[in-house]
Amino acid sequence: CSVGQVFIKDWNAEYIPEGCPPSSLVQLKFPASQKNNAPVKLTWQDGGLRPFHPDLIPANDPLGEPNSANGVILIGTKGIMVCNTYGVNPRIYKNNGEKIESPKPTADATMIKLPENGHQARWAEACKTGYGSALHKGLTSSFDFAGPLTEAILMGNLAIRSYNLRREDPKRANAFLYEGRKKLLWDGTNMKITNFDEANQFVKRNYRSGWSLGV
Repeated sequence: CSVGQVFIKDWNAEYIPEGCPPSSLVQLKFPASQKNNAPVKLTWQDGGLRPFHPDLIPANDPLGEPNSANGVILIGTKGIMVCNTYGVNPRIYKNNGEKIESPKPTADATMIKLPENGHQARWAEACKTGYGSALHKGLTSSFDFAGPLTEAILMGNLAIRSYNLRREDPKRANAFLYEGRKKLLWDGTNMKITNFDEANQFVKRNYRSGWSLGV
């Protein structure tokens, strides 16, 4: 990752490791899998950082929302798809120059029927009926999906948190070494960073005696 910094004097950035940076750029790389036959690269930008405008998309077309403040860009081999926040108003720009816009939703559009108390009630009922039950398989965002998704997002936070880990430079006065500013390698099976052990202090916590997650 890379983060924006606020400098308090020449060449000295403010050091507040517990706070979030004014802006950040995070890149996650996922290898090919059974569900995806090619690697996927995900880039997250915030704090006013915006992606460059792809040549395939006309200069006056927004990237996502009307003012390009928020949105998603999906770059594939046959074209580019963009949408607003939460997947609203998707558009496709094909390599041949064709633009495809989604039809406007109608009043009778099919909606997921949720019981009283919504998805919270569905989750509680699925817990009661057990893993693999019809209620579990019918969840719109079960832990089978939400767990790995959350893990990936937290990986981005882990990179940001590690960015400002520092120690004094033994060769220079009033200078520091920032060894966390590197590509971090994640071992999902063992839940740890393999090439920068100091980052692992943010992965898990030591619970007080008598309390545990049972894993």
